[in-house]
Amino acid sequence: MSRYSKKDILRLVEEDDVEFIRLQFTDIFGMLKNVAITSSQLKKALDNQCMFDGSAIEGFVRVEESDMFLHPDLDTFEIFPWRPQQGKVARLVCDVYRPGGEPFEGDPRFVLKKILKQAEDMGYTFLVGPECEFFLFQTDEEGKPTTKTHEMAGYFDVSPIDMAENVRRDIVLNLEEMGFVIDASHHEIAPAQHEIDLQYADALSTADNIMTFKMAVKTIARRHGLHATFMPKPKAGVNGSGMHINMSLADKDNRNVFVDEADPLGLSRVAYQFMAGILNHIKEITVLTNPLVNSYKRLVPGYDAPIYIAWSAASNRSPLIRIPSSRGSNTRIELRCPDSAVNPYLALAACLGAGLDGIRNQMEPPVSVDDNIYTMTEEERRQRGIQWLPETLGEALELYAGSNFVRELLGDHIFYKYFEAKNAEWKKFRAEVTDWEVEEYLYKF
Repeated sequence: MSRYSKKDILRLVEEDDVEFIRLQFTDIFGMLKNVAITSSQLKKALDNQCMFDGSAIEGFVRVEESDMFLHPDLDTFEIFPWRPQQGKVARLVCDVYRPGGEPFEGDPRFVLKKILKQAEDMGYTFLVGPECEFFLFQTDEEGKPTTKTHEMAGYFDVSPIDMAENVRRDIVLNLEEMGFVIDASHHEIAPAQHEIDLQYADALSTADNIMTFKMAVKTIARRHGLHATFMPKPKAGVNGSGMHINMSLADKDNRNVFVDEADPLGLSRVAYQFMAGILNHIKEITVLTNPLVNSYKRLVPGYDAPIYIAWSAASNRSPLIRIPSSRGSNTRIELRCPDSAVNPYLALAACLGAGLDGIRNQMEPPVSVDDNIYTMTEEERRQRGIQWLPETLGEALELYAGSNFVRELLGDHIFYKYFEAKNAEWKKFRAEVTDWEVEEYLYKF
């Protein structure tokens, strides 16, 4: 059931003195875009008549077919609390359409909605709770970001050791004013690293919220003179920023279908199959859950990021998937490899698509690995059939390019455009000479 009608939004804009409305959408690389309109143009926008140049957005369309239309999702209307109280600013998340009225196949939100419809046809609602990590760094005298920080706080530290506690609190309060429900917030392991956990919600709302969350974090950090970054590994020698994804399915009566109290672990057959689907397809979709060259600097041993394709029902954080100890209606699986740079629409679509494939084909997961995989020898891992994630963006792209599953999931437009851009990124990186190489080889050779 919809929260708002067109009449509701027009009334809210007038009553709350909203002057600007941002019509927001996301490109295939997870970058937030918007067309800003004044309140005088809102009725036109609500009638789906707001047009923009799609050829200006990387990965969208060619110049000769550039006219695209934004269709606002009325239920996403929110007022930004950090903007002026007179002449307020609001946002509407939009779907992208072609001039003929067809959904644009290159819109990541369309991809997620398409796979959500498949889940609905199978009787399921996909529920997601993300754990969003980021760094807060100082800026230089010109306001440009650095990787410097005064603080040396660690996991769960508090003020005055956690010098950004007030920044994090400001972020949470602003998000709550927008209707977000925040499960928890705390300092993370690395100095200047933080985590804010968003409450479980349906996957489409969660993806929309992640995009708004990133914008809010960056905006409020800047007000405090800091730069917020969701770069997965901005500094060597410390933990990187992940975005663990907690997932479950609900039936039409809103019951968690991952629950089976008769099972020794409390998991249903559907839960095992869903998990098996993700484990089976994870190598093909890693480039969607870990999309940058830098993402693979996080996926290395020693920094709490998973690199091995396994699952555990114990309190074991070395495998790719773990089953948190909560049971009953809170039963869920936690995928630990995604990082904070993901396009949430594509990453969640990939996770759901893989899980549904596991259910359809009645896949069985391997045996739970409850030991610390990092301390195993290579021979021990081989004997237990434990494989590992791609180690570079190039390796991830090779697996992606050969995947009929991913091509069908994303559709040809995004599948090829995404590969083309990411392959160019990988080639550009390979041609660079890094500071490490100069320091390691210049004197020796």
